Amino acid sequence: MPWRRTRDPYRILVSEVMLQQTSVARVMDKYAGFIRAFPRVRSLAEAATDSLLGAWKGLGYNRRALSLRSAARLIVSAHRGRVPRSLEELVALPGIGPATAGAVLAYAYGLALPFVETNIRRVFLHFFFPGEDRVTDARILSLVEKTLDRENPRQWYYALMDYGAMLGRSAVNANTRSVRYRRQKPFEGSFRQLRGAILSAMLTLKEADAAAIAAAIGTRDERLSMALAGLVEEGFLSRRGRLYCFR
Repeated sequence: MPWRRTRDPYRILVSEVMLQQTSVARVMDKYAGFIRAFPRVRSLAEAATDSLLGAWKGLGYNRRALSLRSAARLIVSAHRGRVPRSLEELVALPGIGPATAGAVLAYAYGLALPFVETNIRRVFLHFFFPGEDRVTDARILSLVEKTLDRENPRQWYYALMDYGAMLGRSAVNANTRSVRYRRQKPFEGSFRQLRGAILSAMLTLKEADAAAIAAAIGTRDERLSMALAGLVEEGFLSRRGRLYCFR
């Protein structure tokens, strides 16, 4: 994992946002190309939307790409281009929650703050809450804090992540016993799939009306106009008369 061979806070921030709700294998396929396209915070802050989504394509949850660019812009404008090294400043950035912030602080700056994410949750549920259901993250977090290696949090958290990933390949997923567990809805035929298809088509079309977009993605989905309106509202696309293009 190339992000484990660096302490560059920007590169670690990119990897952690990519890894939100996305498998390591998919991130491995996209990470190096994304860093080549946007090697510094400032280059990401200045990225055009089509270039940004082109580099992000294949990772899904495209809102993360816009949030990451917004975070880069704030880092440039408010932090002189340096990724913050405090929890409060990191969670104030768009798309950055406590888990992502804690990971950046541990892996980039060697700061020992407790945090909980999917693999860490799985380890602690497996060992400390056997047979117990609807376990809260607050209970897990107190145990993370007690067991945290404060001398080397980077290695400790990497070990937890790897162990949690291994447990995730077992027949029984301990995370189903978390109060946060939600069964993921099928992607095929989902509204999220439609939105992704529109954005993918727009990378080629550049500018098109709704009919051309529908033809490009091969659909007569009645949700198309709703999806286009949402993509405009969220800042992915602009509308000029009947035509759509990247903002």
